[in-house]
Amino acid sequence: MSPALSRLDTPELRASIYQFTVYLPGGVASVFLGIWLNEHGLPADQIGIINALPTLALLLLNMIVGRVADRADDWRTALIVISMVSALAPLPLYFVSEFWGILLVWCLCATSNGLVAPVIDAATVRMARRNGSDFGAIRAWATVGYIVGAGGLGLLLNLLGSAAFVSLYVAMVVLRAVLSFLLPRFRAPSPKVTLADAAPDAVPSKLRDALQPWFVLPLLAFALVNSSNAIIGSFGALLWHENGIPSYFLGPLLGFAAVGEAVLMFAWRRFGGRVTARNMILAGAIAGLVRFTIMAFNPPVEVLFMTQLLHAFSFGMGYFGVVHFIANWTNEANAAEAQGFANMLNQAMAMTALVVFGVLVEFFGAQAFFYSTVTSLLAVCCVLLSLKLRPPKALV
Repeated sequence: MSPALSRLDTPELRASIYQFTVYLPGGVASVFLGIWLNEHGLPADQIGIINALPTLALLLLNMIVGRVADRADDWRTALIVISMVSALAPLPLYFVSEFWGILLVWCLCATSNGLVAPVIDAATVRMARRNGSDFGAIRAWATVGYIVGAGGLGLLLNLLGSAAFVSLYVAMVVLRAVLSFLLPRFRAPSPKVTLADAAPDAVPSKLRDALQPWFVLPLLAFALVNSSNAIIGSFGALLWHENGIPSYFLGPLLGFAAVGEAVLMFAWRRFGGRVTARNMILAGAIAGLVRFTIMAFNPPVEVLFMTQLLHAFSFGMGYFGVVHFIANWTNEANAAEAQGFANMLNQAMAMTALVVFGVLVEFFGAQAFFYSTVTSLLAVCCVLLSLKLRPPKALV
């Protein structure tokens, strides 16, 4: 191998290439799915159910899959298997057109797709900490992928219409499955047991030992805020379209949110170490409170672009806070399981939000976003209570 290729052939580069594909399918779905479902004659409440049912499946599966992934010889194996399953899942979408058929197939699609992120993030943050590399710069490529999916491929909505949704989605999950074989090994070599290892770890080796209220509350806080990000992904394009926003703005609006997130992640190493994990989550909750309250007033497209930039904090900073909070208080033996637990909370809150919002939007339109105002306020309270129960030590 040439010296140039040797420099490129690093675990961080391989992980970054795969991260780029993690949210490509979700980016495509965020622009196309709601309109595709609407053009199949499905009302908003049924669209809410179709988006919510996979979160119920993920609620049941995330910790189980995380536990299995933790026990595998390496997280790479689990990621290849999940990626292959998610590539096969959407093929029946070509043959369904009514509610029950779409509900069943999309549940399988979104569930298999949703299992990818917690495993790759748990694996990547452990690898980055061990190698002294920048987790933010690696994880940022997942956001860049979302920008390409929503903001780039989303522009095809104006050219090809929602009929292109299934083929675009299939292409993205197949690409991810192919690139999963480039993933590096994430785990460190098994250490030799010494007498020093007989001492108890400072961090619980079993996840259930860590599930104290002060630990769960920040994860719940992010889940409450992130449930509104799920609403944007499922209803944003449809709601804006119905409120008169031209279709050529829909993809860029969704992609613009991820632009701010990507900038924050690429720059994270410069300032992220100065902020405690729970304060990151608190900042995300406050940003969500501002962002979604403004959206409830159905602002013009110029203001929507500005509120979408707050996604960098309502999701990006909050998510970094969760990942680092988990990494600080768990160990490698339960890393993916702990991330799966956090994802389980995310799915539970998202499922609730999608069902409730689907009903509220039928009656109140954009004012249904006041639901997100309430959940963001609850999130702020959760973090403040956690900090009171257990003040941070250093930057954790």
